[in-house]
Amino acid sequence: MTALLELTNVAASYGSTEVLRAVDLTVAAGGITALLGANGAGKTTTLRAICNLMVRTRGEIRFAGARIDGKATEDIVRLGIAHVPDGRGTFLGLTVEENLRLGAHTRHDRAAVAADIARVTGAFPRLKERLQQQAGTLSGGEQQMLAIARALMLRPKLMLLDEPSFGLAPLVVQEIFAFLRVINRQDQTGILLVEQNARMALALADHAYVLETGRIALKGSAAAIEADDSVRRIYLGY
Repeated sequence: MTALLELTNVAASYGSTEVLRAVDLTVAAGGITALLGANGAGKTTTLRAICNLMVRTRGEIRFAGARIDGKATEDIVRLGIAHVPDGRGTFLGLTVEENLRLGAHTRHDRAAVAADIARVTGAFPRLKERLQQQAGTLSGGEQQMLAIARALMLRPKLMLLDEPSFGLAPLVVQEIFAFLRVINRQDQTGILLVEQNARMALALADHAYVLETGRIALKGSAAAIEADDSVRRIYLGY
């Protein structure tokens, strides 16, 4: 297994409040890793630590073999890491098309950008129908589709997804997760998925980690974690 992303002994804090403690985590190149745990366990903080966003970190974070801890967030994005935050993070005053083009702001290949807009709107036809519509007028599910599509406009090597199913109807969630699988398989895009819906996350992922109060409590193949009744009952609540 070639590691795309490696966290080694990573701690993260907001001011004097430490949230992560000695976290070791790996995402394989072309793999999907789920990061599970209760609210407040540190899942969102882990994604922010990778992007150097709003938190102070210690330890080593490596992407494609090179250290990225301490780099500016915009430089981390340019390396090919796309972050889809919780709350969707779309620019509500911009149109769908403007949001998509903003996702490709580091690219200069106009023809390829246009082709990628066609590609992502082909995957999410509702976005194609609403290209000139303000993002703030979209439904919650459409905004989540737009957030993922905008991240893909970067042509990322790694996507960090924070609660993509939150607040969405089950059919919309299934559509989004199916598309994530396609992107992973076709483009070999690595995915680190933070998700409250543990059952769906484990069905999508290859490997999984469970965070408990800022520490890794459990790790293993997604299939093994899903199959262990005691693990599911104690850590995942189903």
